[in-house]
Amino acid sequence: METEASASAHETLGAIRSFSGRTWRWRVKDDRKAAALARDAGLSLSLAQLLSARGIAENDVADYLRPTLKRWLPEPLLLKDMERAIARTKSALEKGEKIAVFGDYDVDGSAAVAMIAGFFGDIGIPVRTYIPDRLREGYGPSVAAFARLRAEGATLVLTVDCGASAHEAVTAAQLAGLDVIVLDHHAVDTASPAFAHVNPNQPGDCAGCGYLCATGVAFLFLVGLSRDLRNSGYYDRRGVREPDLRRMLDLVALATICDVVPLVGVNRAFVQLGLPRIGDRAGLAALARIAKAAPPFTPQHLAFDFGPRINAGGRIGKCSLGSELLLVSEEASASELATVLDLHNRERRSLERRILQEAVAAVVPQSNSAFVLVSEDGWHSGIVGIVAGRLRERFGKPSFVIGFEGGQGRGSARSIPGVDVGAVVRRARELNLVDGGGGHAMAAGFSLSSAQLENFEAFLARELVEISAEIEASRILDIEAALSPASATPLMADELAHAGPFGAGNPEPNLAVLDAQLVHAETVADDHVRVRVRGGDGARLDAIAFRSAQSPLGKGLLDGRGGRIHLAGRLRADEWNGTRRVQLLIEDAAACA
Repeated sequence: METEASASAHETLGAIRSFSGRTWRWRVKDDRKAAALARDAGLSLSLAQLLSARGIAENDVADYLRPTLKRWLPEPLLLKDMERAIARTKSALEKGEKIAVFGDYDVDGSAAVAMIAGFFGDIGIPVRTYIPDRLREGYGPSVAAFARLRAEGATLVLTVDCGASAHEAVTAAQLAGLDVIVLDHHAVDTASPAFAHVNPNQPGDCAGCGYLCATGVAFLFLVGLSRDLRNSGYYDRRGVREPDLRRMLDLVALATICDVVPLVGVNRAFVQLGLPRIGDRAGLAALARIAKAAPPFTPQHLAFDFGPRINAGGRIGKCSLGSELLLVSEEASASELATVLDLHNRERRSLERRILQEAVAAVVPQSNSAFVLVSEDGWHSGIVGIVAGRLRERFGKPSFVIGFEGGQGRGSARSIPGVDVGAVVRRARELNLVDGGGGHAMAAGFSLSSAQLENFEAFLARELVEISAEIEASRILDIEAALSPASATPLMADELAHAGPFGAGNPEPNLAVLDAQLVHAETVADDHVRVRVRGGDGARLDAIAFRSAQSPLGKGLLDGRGGRIHLAGRLRADEWNGTRRVQLLIEDAAACA
């Protein structure tokens, strides 16, 4: 992957002062080692250099490039409480008990609900699905929701992507005769009172599967359950065909990408094996038509075309729309649901633009703070998480965004590597500084009253006072190759794609286009900046910086027209009018000194 342009890249990158204020760093490479890897493993030099830079040894290349479930799928019973969860569910099936599946309203929760309900449906067992209303019920199980399920006759409820910290609701359910099995992945510090708590991020779990999303955990549960049902003769006695769990890998891939969990271990196999199955499901096929997305599907399709639309129901409309879409089998019903979700997503984008603009204006006075905290009456609780992510991207700091309504606020946090906002929120909850909350290292949610806001902000100031090193590290942009416009070809993009699937834990490589002439720059679709650069040999390369028109990056690109520029970003190939082309998705840029 090294080109002539990379010969002096080390020196050039060290002198760059980017528009976004980031430091570009040439990732350490051993060219001799990469050349040996290319020769011995039969790889192109470009792919070998990328794998070498990421520490993939020759013996691991095959497993890395072609991950399989046979090689990577963990033994389900290694997870704490899994055997107990399987035994209780099997007993419920044998006795004909009424089972409910309770899930979160985001993609991970919706996919897990659809997967488990689909499994039971395949063996002729109808189950009650329950997705709480974000505005009326909030996140996760409640005493009232579980009481409703018990009144309907349920004796077993499986919670997916939620429930790990809902101790009051779970305790009340157990006392009322409703056994609760929690299938979650959110980090917790204390044991759940549930009948069984399957969660690789709970105390006492030693399975080493903390990288799984909730749908991944639920898939392992179904693997173990189906095996137990098969071995006990359940399928034969009932005269039903054993479900093919491979058909559910599309849902696991979707949730794995959209929940931004690391693409390591079995997650790589989930995504790589699930992507070809995306179009097989009526709901996802309908979404693809609306989004004008065509196979072969990529993680980018899942993250930017499918995920936001599925999430839109939970953010703006009816919270169960996502799981309904993923469960429906009739094409007409799928098209109707997909159309509604697309309309909700359009409304979500409009709200997001307005709230983000207000939030950015509120952040300016906080320029010296180690974190961002903004709040406002009327900010939609379904949008604050997206806005927190945008602020984190723009300012490179942990960001907390709260929308208040009638004195009650719901907030979301997004973090930078090295700062665990989930743990921060849990500590705030333990100190009664928020009414509830939890989450991951990189994302968390919480609720609080307006009277608690001042003390919560003071708490954050104490907790996050010494994160300057993490903030500085988050502003480093690793560059893994330098290229010229002429060498940016579909062939190069295809070679790099073999190291995918790309996502959290395995990011797309950032490439640098050094010392090119910026011949064109314009704003498109209100907030994107599209540019074209030209190399010394006259070759041109198109590039785009998304959501950047009002940022220092976008303004630097627009003001730099006619000058010479350095670009950094990800090379992406696509097809337009029957012709394959490449485009650089700009991550950062800098004027040539």
